[in-house]
Amino acid sequence: MMSNCPKAADVFGASIAEHLEVVRQLEAQQPVLEAIARAMTTTLHAGGKIMWCGNGGSAGDSQHLSSELVGRFRRERRGMASLALTTDSSALTSIANDTGYELVFSRQVEALGVAGDLLVGISTSGNSHNVVAALEAARNQGLVTVAFTGAGGGRMTKLADHLFAVASKETARIQEAHILAGHMICDWIELDCLISVKQESPEAIDAAAAAQAERIR
Repeated sequence: MMSNCPKAADVFGASIAEHLEVVRQLEAQQPVLEAIARAMTTTLHAGGKIMWCGNGGSAGDSQHLSSELVGRFRRERRGMASLALTTDSSALTSIANDTGYELVFSRQVEALGVAGDLLVGISTSGNSHNVVAALEAARNQGLVTVAFTGAGGGRMTKLADHLFAVASKETARIQEAHILAGHMICDWIELDCLISVKQESPEAIDAAAAAQAERIR
């Protein structure tokens, strides 16, 4: 009897191979990720905030990465000023209803963003209309702009001070690379915060964090 089930190698094996290929390509983008991390720490040290926006899975990534900064990533430290523009249902629905969905993020940037803040726009295509509009608004108000996209960067390329373009056109693989890059950036920012406060080496800070985690277990 023939099975109607998908073949594991066609689904799991192919996805794992594609994922690993995309992740390996991130090694060449370490200077870009470092530049983004440094821009974010500069904003936070100056008393500014980091804002995030995207649609669908990218909205989820915006909320995920913002929460890593407000809460904690791997180590205990003070909260950091970070805000996902995807969470206020009243603002999102009123703006969409009154002026159009294309402006749901840019209107919030106009209301909440100040010069020196930083906006991260996330779009696998680089062409999401409302994310493009948000980056345009951010540019007009003197915010630092960061774009997380897929191959080519789309329209967001010309609007980003820092462009992280994943070398793939497959949405799932791009999103996986985005969240990995976001986690690494959060790791950098958290270490930078603790180094500036405690005046200790990264190794000493991580050793203390590991010891605390072991006590919690």
